[in-house]
Amino acid sequence: MPSPTELLTATYRSLSALVADLRPEEAWQPTGCSGWAVLDLTLHLVDDVRRGLVALATPAEPPATSDAVAYWRAWQPTAAQDEDVAWRTRVRASVTGGLAELSAVYAELVAAVTVLGERIAPDDLVGTQGHVLRADDLLSTLAVEAAVHHLDLVAHLDRPGPAPEALAEVRRVLEGLLGGPLPVAWDDGTAARRGTGREPLDDADRAVLGSSAERFPVFG
Repeated sequence: MPSPTELLTATYRSLSALVADLRPEEAWQPTGCSGWAVLDLTLHLVDDVRRGLVALATPAEPPATSDAVAYWRAWQPTAAQDEDVAWRTRVRASVTGGLAELSAVYAELVAAVTVLGERIAPDDLVGTQGHVLRADDLLSTLAVEAAVHHLDLVAHLDRPGPAPEALAEVRRVLEGLLGGPLPVAWDDGTAARRGTGREPLDDADRAVLGSSAERFPVFG
C-alpha cells in the first residue's frame, strides 16, 4: 500500500498528464459529471488543487475533527447547491484562457502541492472547508477527489484512466463509509463510478448489496 504522499503523487501525475493532453476542441465535450463540460471540470480541478495548497499551509489547532473517510460523510450537497456550483463554474470557465491556460496553472499547482505534501509531517493538523484533519488524511481526500474527476474527464474521451492506487483508495473510502465491502465482482473503477452515482446500480447489484443499496450514492 503506498504512503499518502506516494498516493497523491501518482494520482496527480496521471491526472496532470491527462489535463496537459486535452485538445481545445474537447473543451465543451461532456464529462461523467452531469452538466459539466471538460473545461468546467478542468477549472474545478484547478480550484481543488489550490484548496489543497492552501490547506497544507494552514496549520490548525487540535483536535482533528475529521479523517480521510469521515470527510466525505459530511459532503452531502443538495441538488440546488450542485446546480449553483455548476452554473458559477460554467460562468468562470467561459472567461478563462481555455484549456491551455488552465493546464499550465494546474501543472504548477500540482507541483507545489506535491512538494508541500512531502515536507509536512503526517500527523500535522491542517484546516480545510471547516474541518481539521491530519495531513495524511488531507492527502487522501485530495487523491480521492482527483481520481473520481479523472474518471469523469475520460468518460467520453479516449484517454487513460486514473492510477490504480488512486482507484484503490476511492474503494477503501467508499467501503469505510458503508462499513463493509463492496461487491467483489466490481473492479475499482466500477466501484468508484457506482459508489459515487456515476453509474446506476442494477438488480444484481442491489441483490448483492441488500439494504446497503439504499445508501447509494455513498458520496457524489
